[in-house]
Amino acid sequence: MSKVFIADLKERDQIDSPFLVRDKIMAMAKNGKPYMTLKLMDRSGEVEGRIWDQVDHFSRLFNKDDFIRVRAKASVYMGKMQLVIQDLVKVDESEIALGDFLPVSSHDPATMLAQVRALISSMTDADYRGLMESFFNDAAFVAQYQKAPAAKAMHHVYLGGLLEHSLAVAHLADDVCRRYPSVDRDLLISGALLHDVGKVAELLFDRSFDYSDEGKLLGHIVIGVEMVEERIRTLGAFPRMKATLLKHLLLSHHGQYDYGSPKRPKTLEAVILNFVDDMDSKINGVQAHIDKEAHNDSRWTGYHRLYDRYFFKGEKPVFAEEPSQSDDVAPAVPVAAPAPPVAKPADAEKKMLRKRRGEEKTLSASLGEQLGGLNMDLFGSREE
Repeated sequence: MSKVFIADLKERDQIDSPFLVRDKIMAMAKNGKPYMTLKLMDRSGEVEGRIWDQVDHFSRLFNKDDFIRVRAKASVYMGKMQLVIQDLVKVDESEIALGDFLPVSSHDPATMLAQVRALISSMTDADYRGLMESFFNDAAFVAQYQKAPAAKAMHHVYLGGLLEHSLAVAHLADDVCRRYPSVDRDLLISGALLHDVGKVAELLFDRSFDYSDEGKLLGHIVIGVEMVEERIRTLGAFPRMKATLLKHLLLSHHGQYDYGSPKRPKTLEAVILNFVDDMDSKINGVQAHIDKEAHNDSRWTGYHRLYDRYFFKGEKPVFAEEPSQSDDVAPAVPVAAPAPPVAKPADAEKKMLRKRRGEEKTLSASLGEQLGGLNMDLFGSREE
């Protein structure tokens, strides 16, 4: 079955293609006539679909999370692309290539899991290493952990996102430990790999990304702490304080009460985990926003509601065409650009410089005195 991806839609395109129903909403127009709004998705994004005619008939044909094939016209309304649907049929999953509909991490899951296991093998604390081996030797757990997204909307919103994000946070944490030897590396690595572990139960990700009932009622932080506690109980003797420190990492990794943390970071490892988790999340979120608008000619992205700003995409690189070279012609050697001329200081500045160098036997004790009189606009008031 041919597939038209949402990212490739253009205004006035006539579409005949399958999509996954992300949401289905019945509503009533001002004239009293029913209409239906759909959120349709594939791996490239989401688009709104509208059904204005035969609404009751079409509504009986499918449900949320079903695959449907639609005949529609692409149209831009209020600056957003939408599909005005004329006809649709439900499509059986056997006719669908699932990889076309859910975004997937660009990193190989087997390679990422191998890196996780390498980090665990490098641990010297037998208690933390044993706990992590218990998790990652459990095939059922690993199957969910490597498939789950890291979030529904904010960052790493694709299959394999949880594994990719957790591994990145663990690698960042490992880098920090090399610079600060007083950090408990095994505790921090364990917390990094498990900080979002509750998302395997918080999120639904078989067909679309949504919250489970347990996720809505408890959230991934509480679920994750419960999972760690249950796993520890299967190990027998596990030091109570080590369990408390690890659970504190999970409870505090969002950093602030306003961000959903039941506790704020109160150990050095918890502070580090909060920062590296936030950094990796934001880098991925911003990069995804920039990538989504790569087709725009503007050097700036559209407004990002969650980050409350626009982002500069930068200049597109321009590559000069290399001249063809024959075998008997030596390749051109790049010549360094001449150094810019050094500005000569004015007489007053020359005098002041001589002072600073001791040429006039004057000593300056403070930084203010050393810089005083020099024409150095370090913090000018001009707008950049």
